[in-house]
Amino acid sequence: MTDPNTTLALPAALSLAGRVALVTGGSRGIGRAIATTLAARGAAVAVNYASREDAAREVVEAITAAGGKAIAVGFDVSDAAAVDAGVARVVAELGGLHILVNNAGVSIDALLLRASAADFARILDINLKGTFHCCKAATRHLLKAKADGRVINLSSVVGEQGNAGQAMYAASKAGVLGFTKSLARELAGRGVTVNAVTPGFIATEMTSAALQGDARAALLGQIPLGRIGEPQEVAEAVAFLAAPAASYITGHTLRVNGGLLI
Repeated sequence: MTDPNTTLALPAALSLAGRVALVTGGSRGIGRAIATTLAARGAAVAVNYASREDAAREVVEAITAAGGKAIAVGFDVSDAAAVDAGVARVVAELGGLHILVNNAGVSIDALLLRASAADFARILDINLKGTFHCCKAATRHLLKAKADGRVINLSSVVGEQGNAGQAMYAASKAGVLGFTKSLARELAGRGVTVNAVTPGFIATEMTSAALQGDARAALLGQIPLGRIGEPQEVAEAVAFLAAPAASYITGHTLRVNGGLLI
């Protein structure tokens, strides 16, 4: 697998040189892998965070140490005004915006009978409304980027197939898929592509805590490739969709799930 911190001699079809990318939830896990990978491909990257400024600055330092350009930008994706201000800062400091990766998300698991309306509202505010706010704030700038404009929304395999105890999360992520398809139709006339990536079970802090012992063994038995995915594998899919090589792909859902859902 490609080391995202290695400078690559990339073909033009995969290079992101001259592009500016904003990655929401970019301080940890999948978001961190996406941010460092886009930077390794040549993009200047804005690493968004909601509360973990220290972690976001570590990502920025890793990118700059490898010769890339990055800034940390703090805002809550559920706050429309904060999103508008954050996107404006990215454009002002990095000179534009070509790639938006909506990765910020939260999962609060509960069977429906024990689920609370407050938890459901929070999940929708971040996972679905957050995607809406960021796309709305970024669209004007992405249209200026024309054929270089890219939106990649992170959904989930759970949004496609559902999962017991995750009805709230699944609803939010299924909503992201519908939103993606509709926005793809709206922006296609200007050459801007909009796609979704649906990770399966990926090795992050959240899944490591939840998948131990028998639960992990049972899950592995359902995944044809027989293992949990890595954040870098999701990042590679996002980087491809952000690149010129993917210029004729829009409204698509790219599954990165080891065969869990085929």
